[in-house]
Amino acid sequence: MNFGYRAVCLDHDTGPRHPEHPDRLRAIREGLSGAHGVVYKEPDSATVAELTAVHDDDYVDEVREFCESGGGDWDADTVAVEATWDAATASAGMAEWAADRALSGADGRNTPFSLGRPPGHHAVVDDAMGFCFFNNAAVAAQAALDAGDADRVAIVDWDVHHGNGTQDIFYDRGDVFYVSLHEAGLYPGTGDVAETGEGDGEETTMNFPLPQGSTDADYLAAFAEVVEPALESYDPDLLLVSAGFDAHEYDPISRMRVSTEGYALMTTRLRALTERAGAGLGFVLEGGYHLDALAEGIHIIHEVFDGYEPAADDGEIADGAREVIDDVAAQGFGEQ
Repeated sequence: MNFGYRAVCLDHDTGPRHPEHPDRLRAIREGLSGAHGVVYKEPDSATVAELTAVHDDDYVDEVREFCESGGGDWDADTVAVEATWDAATASAGMAEWAADRALSGADGRNTPFSLGRPPGHHAVVDDAMGFCFFNNAAVAAQAALDAGDADRVAIVDWDVHHGNGTQDIFYDRGDVFYVSLHEAGLYPGTGDVAETGEGDGEETTMNFPLPQGSTDADYLAAFAEVVEPALESYDPDLLLVSAGFDAHEYDPISRMRVSTEGYALMTTRLRALTERAGAGLGFVLEGGYHLDALAEGIHIIHEVFDGYEPAADDGEIADGAREVIDDVAAQGFGEQ
């Protein structure tokens, strides 16, 4: 794969006790160090105009001024230092790069993966939250739409937390289809099945608030039975994966049971979906706080695009997950 990476993202210093820290990127780099075909790129940072395409002008100015003044605690979870502005704009720019490369036909071993931090999917139009300042995937999707390179974009978010920011930004629009698979009851408490979009965006938001302990089998059933048919009907030009790895069975801040092999299986399904749809495919890093699990998850996705074929999962779907999947299916997705 081709990985977007900027050393400036290491300078976003959240402190020694914060789970979203620079060692996440160092662990990823170390995990990929012996892999075949890894290529690193250094994309440009997002411009203010590209940020304000999805965020309020005053909010973007506020973030810049906050960082220039030395930063501090934006809220209880979200921390900035002076270098955070450069890291956040670099992270958004790398997400744009991933979208652009995907739409330009980069696939197979050249599939793009943006390794940016701070992450983005909790950032709403006018506020930072949940470790996130700018919504990287949303900035990338909007840039692709504004450039005329895509008419429809899908974002599949498998981070264990609901991407409330991404949902909010596109909730009343039909040109972005947002899918989130997340643990029910976790921060930020949004992402109910009934949240399906409004106005022009009706039935272009899809939420799976899965019960704690959900496994590979549960996630894969959601993909096969609901996500893939709905996205095939939607027919996106670009699919971006908000790739968090905190649903991994070893992650310290969730109670889900997704295995490293499970991420390979989800990747395989999305790759096949985009091939059928003739869509570009790119990845944007979100969460993941067990360093080994994070590194292994990204390494195995790289291996999928280097020829690795994960073993089929033969696990049983849990009753709680079955109920959620059936509830989502009953919303009528795919019938647009």
